[in-house]
Amino acid sequence: MRWRDARCGELRAGDVGRTATLAGWVARRRDHGGLVFVDLRDPTGVMQLVINPERSVAGAELAKEIRNEFVLQAKGEVVARSPETVNPKMATGEVELHVDELEIVSRSTPLPFQLEEEGVDETLRLRYRWLDLRTERMQRNLRLRSSVVAAIRRSMEEQGFLDVWTPGLTLGTPEGARDFLVPVRLQPGRFFALAQSPQLFKQALMVGGFDRYYQIATCWRDEDLRADRQFEFRQLDLELAFPTRDDVLEVLERVVVASFEALDMEPPERPFPRLSYADAMLRYGSDKPDLRFGLEIEDATEVTRGSEFGVFAGASTVRFLVVPRELSRGDLAKLETIAKEWGAKGLAYLVRGADGEVRSPIAKFLTQAELDVFAAPPGSTVLFAADEQPAVERVLGALRLHLGRELGLVDEEQDAFHWILDFPLFQLDDETGRWTFVHHPFTGALDGHEELIESDPANALSQHYDLIWNGWELGSGSIRIHRPDVQERVFRAMGMSKDEAEAKFGWFLEALKMGAPPHGGFALGLDRFVALLADEPNIRQVIAFPKVSSGADPLTGAPAPVPADRLAELGIRVLDEPG
Repeated sequence: MRWRDARCGELRAGDVGRTATLAGWVARRRDHGGLVFVDLRDPTGVMQLVINPERSVAGAELAKEIRNEFVLQAKGEVVARSPETVNPKMATGEVELHVDELEIVSRSTPLPFQLEEEGVDETLRLRYRWLDLRTERMQRNLRLRSSVVAAIRRSMEEQGFLDVWTPGLTLGTPEGARDFLVPVRLQPGRFFALAQSPQLFKQALMVGGFDRYYQIATCWRDEDLRADRQFEFRQLDLELAFPTRDDVLEVLERVVVASFEALDMEPPERPFPRLSYADAMLRYGSDKPDLRFGLEIEDATEVTRGSEFGVFAGASTVRFLVVPRELSRGDLAKLETIAKEWGAKGLAYLVRGADGEVRSPIAKFLTQAELDVFAAPPGSTVLFAADEQPAVERVLGALRLHLGRELGLVDEEQDAFHWILDFPLFQLDDETGRWTFVHHPFTGALDGHEELIESDPANALSQHYDLIWNGWELGSGSIRIHRPDVQERVFRAMGMSKDEAEAKFGWFLEALKMGAPPHGGFALGLDRFVALLADEPNIRQVIAFPKVSSGADPLTGAPAPVPADRLAELGIRVLDEPG
């Protein structure tokens, strides 16, 4: 038995007179006093069925029972609609199927929500995800995702990469997030970690002589969930042997262009613009700046060294941005609140009215030389931040993004891809006071900066690079350390003892001592990339079965308690909840 010989979205005027069998879900049922019309849906589209008791008595009787989301099989003749009933909004709107035989294949209980219903609570949608997956939105998003993955695979194969699977169960490594731990029944008290990425495995593949590796890898990180973050996620993971930085960037740019082309979207121009980390932080206050609008930050540290305004004179860094609006006191009060949320003590400003007059409580403390530096056209406002450099960058970066959106400065029609290069190699850990990695501890230093790893870690730059799209970080990569002596120096700079390094990375350090080639790679966050391509604000809308922000799965009820005997088998005891 064949369930169907045509799909609901396929039939056209050229099929008139054909006998066709369709199968799908009831999207809508309309009873017109004898004649029953049913919109039958499958993944290809919708076809209107006409059930006429004069043509099929049994079908008309059965049609009385039909409700939304019943599964039907219908056989009949494809008939042209009369001119006044043609539906131009439907691809199949010129024809309809006049039913001869009808079968209810599967019935549906009353629905917790209707598929076309707006504003359905997300937890409810995820609790009944199988129903939500039938919506046009989710059908579109997951098919778009599949097209993108297929395009990525084609591009990688064309570029000579080999698809190699790497294990998810591994030894925990410090990669910036907590590991998910997996107990081992056969070895009580010992644990695997779910891989945060295939980082060391892909580097081992380079040592093993596989010049170009890739996979669509599943990764796990135990961290707070956000709009762009899940416990488990997928990434395009890749590594090359003997690359220059430009080689790696070229691979990713070709992947991005191939993905756009697969969706019939206008691809971004190549090569993508490049910014140094230092330049991005100075001009935009962010290492993932949105370049679809200007509003660049400017530095005024030197000109304010002898300022009579004590806040400027006493701050290690003074920077400002010019807003192309004459802001009111109410506007400035709101911006000051935002600035304080990001760590500012206050918000100094200069308002230049349409008449060119400057209004500000700090103007009387500023010299003409300072005012000349802060010169802004009539009808604009200058906003200042004065503090330690990281705080200034954070505050002005946040204000810039807020103002870009609020003032409509963002060009929503533009796709701004760019690279951020030359990141610092290290950063201070606020909790321990020790140096830690910015990217990961296997990142190579910029040429000429290897000597700074231990002597001056604050000024050592790395060969780390990020790909940014419209202010979203799509992924990161780097040219790796391939010399064991340099890798050991990085561990020492991080305060890691030789024994600790051996316990965590002994096998990998041994691999580097056996002919490791220069290598580098990248990891592109697939969920985030697809969400942006689909114009979705949250990656949950492009994942078939995601977790909610609490980390729970409304569909299955996970995570859930485990029976005591199962825990005992694993050698685990759950501590009592604190009273």
